[in-house]
Amino acid sequence: MHTLPRLASIATAFALGIFLTLGTAAAANAKSPAVKKAVFGDTMDGELVEIFTLANSHGVKARVMTWGATLVSMEVPDRAGKFADVTLGFDTLEGYLGAHPFFGVIAGRYANRIAKGKFTLDEKEYTLATNNGVNHLHGGLKGFDKKNWSARLTPGSNSVSFSITSTAGDEGYPGTLHAKVTYTLTEDNALRIAYEATAEAPTVLNLTNHAYWNLAGAGEGDILGHELTLHAAKFTPVDDGSIPTGKIDPVAGGPMDFTKAKTIAKDFAQMTGTPGGYDHNFVIDQAAKKPGGLNPAAELYDPKSGRVMKVATSEPGVQFYTGNYLDGTVTGKGGKAYKKNFGLCLETQHFPDSPNKPQFPSTVLRPGTTYRSTTVHTFSVR
Repeated sequence: MHTLPRLASIATAFALGIFLTLGTAAAANAKSPAVKKAVFGDTMDGELVEIFTLANSHGVKARVMTWGATLVSMEVPDRAGKFADVTLGFDTLEGYLGAHPFFGVIAGRYANRIAKGKFTLDEKEYTLATNNGVNHLHGGLKGFDKKNWSARLTPGSNSVSFSITSTAGDEGYPGTLHAKVTYTLTEDNALRIAYEATAEAPTVLNLTNHAYWNLAGAGEGDILGHELTLHAAKFTPVDDGSIPTGKIDPVAGGPMDFTKAKTIAKDFAQMTGTPGGYDHNFVIDQAAKKPGGLNPAAELYDPKSGRVMKVATSEPGVQFYTGNYLDGTVTGKGGKAYKKNFGLCLETQHFPDSPNKPQFPSTVLRPGTTYRSTTVHTFSVR
């Protein structure tokens, strides 16, 4: 007797459920704009380079491309709500195809330096390409920064993944390596960079993103007035070739002490030598309770714009570099020359020259294991 009204009620509820589900999905899609893909240009060998724009509902945007799996731009607001691109680089692909100081790239196979381009693994010595005097730097003459990665979008996510295969013998490294880097932009204005890799034979690996940051905006003067906190009570001293001596020293009381926020300019004059400035690996305080957990590494603040960038990572170290070799000869975004100290790097990493320093955390990757690393840059204002 009540069958028809009850069926009608069920049908109405079912339709309402579909409407609410679609409405929720539509709202989610509105909050997470679809990743936009475009052609950025062609390499000299005719390879197509694609660029992807990640955006959230707050207007924050990150642009990443297949060449070098590079972070091309990062647009965030200041305290007045004005947006600016806060990472150095170029407006067109041509700038990235020429010689440049690793703007925004993924450095690998081994980020940072390996002394004299040599290391021993399983009692066998390997000789790498040397491209930093007698030393090996950021993967060699044609590292990951100078290769076109493959891209893949995951439907429903605000992310893009880049992958590459490096064959055995590439720049002198043993073992064929399969690497993947995923960039994700979140609704809380965080850029998450997740790394994965496997190897077909024992090798060494150390990946990082080499973005140059200026929270005032790319090309808007130097970064010496930025305030920096490093969650690192220790650092690794280096020799004249920027190779770690093997010691791990406390930072307390000296120019390396950024455990409390201070301007980069405060002790900058004490960083003598040529060209002068910071280019050192800091040992991140390990607060995470589980392996692979994220530890706070750095906090950068620009008093003029109010922009803040916090960096958290699963890596044990961070290389703080103040753009000492920028000299105005590189013309970047908007036709602006990048002069000395116009940007700084906070390269989360394992320590430089670890393959030759058994006392440092190991960078050996063996078959059957997976390299995983995550770094998160979170932007805000104050």
